[in-house]
Amino acid sequence: MISVEKLSRVFRTDEVETTALNEVSFKVVPGEFVAIMGPSGCGKSTLLNILGMIDTPSTGEYFFDSKSVGTLSERQRARLRKEGIGFVFQNFNLIDELNVFENVELPLVYLGLPTAERKARVNEVLEQMNIAHRRKHYPLQLSGGQQQRVAVARAVVSRPKVLLADEPTGNLDSAHGEEVMNLLEELNKKGTTIIMVTHSTRDAEYAKRIIRLFDGQIINENWKSDATVSI
Repeated sequence: MISVEKLSRVFRTDEVETTALNEVSFKVVPGEFVAIMGPSGCGKSTLLNILGMIDTPSTGEYFFDSKSVGTLSERQRARLRKEGIGFVFQNFNLIDELNVFENVELPLVYLGLPTAERKARVNEVLEQMNIAHRRKHYPLQLSGGQQQRVAVARAVVSRPKVLLADEPTGNLDSAHGEEVMNLLEELNKKGTTIIMVTHSTRDAEYAKRIIRLFDGQIINENWKSDATVSI
């Protein structure tokens, strides 16, 4: 599903050149749950931005669903991103002026789905996330854990091929953090492919594979002994 080959990202100014990623290569197959770990500044977020087609590599190749992303136009990348990738952010990134239902519905509006289909999908995913009883509430009326549930619902309502999660429990207490991780684990068990950036060793234990970055390079990969996905 995802393949990156000798991916590098270099940021340049007039005086400084910084290598955020240095010839990173790995593959992710459907159904995996991959955690990407490493110290601050090691390139985790840069890698996630490239996988999410928010940023582009300086060199190397990125294949998503057998498509070479570097050969696509910006319009094609935007369409592939909207249809194929869901995002969960540390800061939730919900729109305060929209209620829960409207926040979750938004990706489907961008995809141009009919009203009846949007309503059915949103109600289905809100029930799945156990947040349906809050559908008319606004983000500021919710706890942090509830806001992240809404964010996860918004990420998966378009039925993406891959869910990218950037420190999904970073702004939550341990109880709400565990709740969100259990939710991601259940989504993975039902077939959702997840790639998660995290500093948390506890959160990483939910993944089937852990990729560790240091100074922009992969230094090791570890598979859980019970992982059934083969690379």
